[in-house]
Amino acid sequence: MSAPDVFNVNLEDFEQQVIERSHSRCVLVDFWADWCPPCIAIDPVLKQVIAEYNGRVVLAKIEVDEGENMKLAGRYQVRGFPTILLIRNGEEINRFSSMRSPVFVREFIDQHCA
Repeated sequence: MSAPDVFNVNLEDFEQQVIERSHSRCVLVDFWADWCPPCIAIDPVLKQVIAEYNGRVVLAKIEVDEGENMKLAGRYQVRGFPTILLIRNGEEINRFSSMRSPVFVREFIDQHCA
């Protein structure tokens, strides 16, 4: 991933990359899997919208089938993929699942990160 506002996260660096970072900006956390068509479909939407925020919001991508990452999905009680969490000040403040439009994602972010 070339954009600095979009990065991969795993169980080992989640605390630093997501929780600590969420104290200075909102962090969207995308729980996804490569076998999941809606996960693949929403990826460019999330990246497009994140780019519009010029670093005020970042996107952490967690591939649930890699290593111990399913433990993170369990910690946040993720029941299906994709599930996108919004983390601010170390806490989940909202979430959505499934494919969504850029308009929906922008409104979701603006509602909580204005």
